[in-house]
Amino acid sequence: MGHLAEQANGERQARMMLSMIAEPDDPVTGRILHQVGGVETIRLLEDGDPVPGMNRADAIAWRQRLTPRIADDIPGRVTDAERRCIGTLIPADADWPHALNDLGSRAPYMLWTHGATSFLSDGLADRVTITGARAATDYGTNVAGHLAGDLARDEHTIVSGGAYGIDGAAHQAALAAGGNTIAVLAGGVDRPYPRGHADLLARIGDVGLLASEMPPGATPTRYRFMARARLLGTLSGATVIPEASFRSGSLLVPAEAHRHGRVVGAVPGPVTSVTSSGPHELIKRGVAEIVSDTADVKTMLDSLSDPGRLLNRETATRQLDAPAFGPPQRPTHRL
Repeated sequence: MGHLAEQANGERQARMMLSMIAEPDDPVTGRILHQVGGVETIRLLEDGDPVPGMNRADAIAWRQRLTPRIADDIPGRVTDAERRCIGTLIPADADWPHALNDLGSRAPYMLWTHGATSFLSDGLADRVTITGARAATDYGTNVAGHLAGDLARDEHTIVSGGAYGIDGAAHQAALAAGGNTIAVLAGGVDRPYPRGHADLLARIGDVGLLASEMPPGATPTRYRFMARARLLGTLSGATVIPEASFRSGSLLVPAEAHRHGRVVGAVPGPVTSVTSSGPHELIKRGVAEIVSDTADVKTMLDSLSDPGRLLNRETATRQLDAPAFGPPQRPTHRL
C-alpha cells in the first residue's frame, strides 16, 4: 500500500480520506488538520515526523489509534464516490457553512452532500434547527409541524436529523410548505436512516439537502449520533426543542447551540408527560427561552444581533454539565 498522502489529489481528496479514517469530533485530529491542512495531516499520520504542537508520546498515541483504520481500499472508495457524483464540501468552497468554523478543532473535516448545498451558504439567522423526541406525542409533532411550516413559508431553512418523531414532522412540514430543509445524517448520505424514512430522505435529497460528515456507506452509531449534535446545534441561528425526555440524546443539540452562541427555544408541555421534561429542564436552567408560537422563534432570531443577550450565557453554560448534556465520548469501535 502506497502512502495515502501521495495518492491524494489535493486538499479535497485528503479530507475525503481523513473522513474514512478518523471518527468525527476527534479534537486531536481536528487540531492537527486546522494547523497544517488535510494533505499534511495524512502524511504526518503515516510518517514518523514530529507533529506540530504535540509531544512525541502523544503523537505516537495518535498514530497508534488511527493507523489501524487505514485500509487499502480508501483511494478506491474516494474514486467511487467521485464517480457516483456524491457531493463534497470543504472549507475553501463557496457553499461551506462558515457557522461550523465556530467549532474550532471540533469542526467537521468535510461534508458529504446530496442536493442543494446553497442552503448552507445562507446567513446564520436564515436556518432554524428543530429536533427532539423520536417517540413524540401528537402534541409534539403538531407543534413541530406548525413551527416548521410557518418558518419555511417565511423563507427560513429547516434543519433536522431525519429521524422519526419531531425530526420527521419538521422536515415534512417544511416540504409541504414548499420551503427548504436540510437533513444532517449520522451515516452516509447514500444510506437512508431510519429505513422507514427512506422516501422522505430521498425527497429531501431531490429538493433540499442531505449532509453528513461520514463517508458514503458508513453506518450510524450511537457515538456518531452524539457527534452529529454539534453540527445540528451550530448550523442554525436558533434551535427549538418541542419535545424530549430529560435523558434524550437530542438535548445535546441545544447544549451545543447554547455553547456556541446560538439561541435556544423550548416548548412547554404537560407536566405529566415525560417528553416535556427535557424542554422544561432547558427553560429551568436558563438555556432556553419559552416558545409558544412562530413569532417567538422569529424574535429569538432577531436577538442574534443583540450583544446584551450574551450577558448571562456563561452562567447558564456552566449548568450544561449534567449527564444528559455531556459531550460525546471517544469511540472504541471501527468504521
